[in-house]
Amino acid sequence: MSGNRQIPWAGMLLALLTNICLVWASVSLLIVAVVAGVWFFSLWADRLRSEEEEPARQPISERPDLDAIARNAMEATVESVSVPMILTDETRIRAANAAARAVLGKHLVGQDTRIALRHPDAIRLLDQPDGSTVTVPALTVTDSVWHLTRHGIDARYRVIEMRDRTAEADISRAHTDFVANASHELRTPLSSIIGYVETLSDAGDKVDGALTQRFLGTVLREARRMQTLLADLMSLSQLEAEKHDLPETRIELPQLAQRVVREFAPAPGGAIRVEFDKGEDAPVVRGDAKQLEQLLRNFIDNALKYGDGETPVRVVLKAAPRNMTELSVTDTGAGIAPEHLPHLTRRFYRTDPGRSRAAGGTGLGLAICKHIVERHRGRLDIASKLGVGTTVSVRLPLAAD
Repeated sequence: MSGNRQIPWAGMLLALLTNICLVWASVSLLIVAVVAGVWFFSLWADRLRSEEEEPARQPISERPDLDAIARNAMEATVESVSVPMILTDETRIRAANAAARAVLGKHLVGQDTRIALRHPDAIRLLDQPDGSTVTVPALTVTDSVWHLTRHGIDARYRVIEMRDRTAEADISRAHTDFVANASHELRTPLSSIIGYVETLSDAGDKVDGALTQRFLGTVLREARRMQTLLADLMSLSQLEAEKHDLPETRIELPQLAQRVVREFAPAPGGAIRVEFDKGEDAPVVRGDAKQLEQLLRNFIDNALKYGDGETPVRVVLKAAPRNMTELSVTDTGAGIAPEHLPHLTRRFYRTDPGRSRAAGGTGLGLAICKHIVERHRGRLDIASKLGVGTTVSVRLPLAAD
């Protein structure tokens, strides 16, 4: 019998043309692959059915279960895809690949589709035409965003494709918040500059010299504040662009820390402002010297601004577990309330906005430090106790020999 089989060229050509049209219509390549597999399998199944017309040659118990073979083929195709995908058989979930089971649970197969998806927007997709897409918030966790697309295979089977858009949504939200915050931060000094300049311009010679100098001093201070803010914004933007580039330069951390500490040396006869304990080891890390200096400079500057002004800021370099070294900066200031600690590295976050602006802070310092630490594959910790002080520490991996 096998020698009399005819290859279904017409059906194969039709399947090929149909899948080319699907690709041209921008249908997902994964779905095109599923449809092609099922279609070519159906052509092969028709050939098997032709053999069943002679039951004497093949007992009923030995005839293939074509529906089971088709389901197994579709399940195998779905399982091989890395994107979460669910194969539905009318109202039930016939198969779910590993990615989908990881998202929605291992018990997914066999459930009613509406119970498994739970979310009203996802359930509405089941009654919409093939090719429809819905955006489903909080499908898995509170802040998650998923795009679900329904693809039809035949009158019975459907594939639900799941795309995680949480990262894109977070980036979009972060960009929106960043622009809004940056605009607000720039608006305040700019309004102050415009106000004082307009006052001097309108008053002309009526303003005495002392008042004019005071107004000009304010304008200069606000202009420098804008300059600092723009410099921090540019620094943050550069760090974000380089965050995936691991620095390769070998740096002796004690020497780098010593250079930064010397910048805060007191005037002759003045009290010591910063003490440095470099420990006994001489750790070497791979990093960007300019960025690590910026990191330490920012920590010391914050400690001096918010410390008690009488006790020196203490900088300590010591060995840490897991082949790392730890650099810490400690002050004896008023400390930070516990509810503020998780938010300190957010952009423009301030525990006391008035005091921070008066001290010349932009609200971006710790956000910049967090990005520097992340680029160096390190760890940033902030510990503080009200009335005692604050310690900011960074752990960096040692350079391999």
